[in-house]
Amino acid sequence: MGTWSIWHWLVVLVIVLVVFGTKKLRNIGEDLGGAVRGFKAGVKESSPDKAAESATTQQVSGRTIDAEVKDKQKA
Repeated sequence: MGTWSIWHWLVVLVIVLVVFGTKKLRNIGEDLGGAVRGFKAGVKESSPDKAAESATTQQVSGRTIDAEVKDKQKA
């Protein structure tokens, strides 16, 4: 009773198709696929040289700054 059988998934699929319709689901799938392709292209374009440049430009002093945060009062 704790596991979902294939019949449960088929009923869920039919309900989703009735609620959203095939055209809307197809558009959602196309949008999601385009987003994934854009993400993959962005990852391929970034080179290790750019990551190394940004890491060398940041300076870390090794000091800890202790501070207290106070609430701002409205004027």
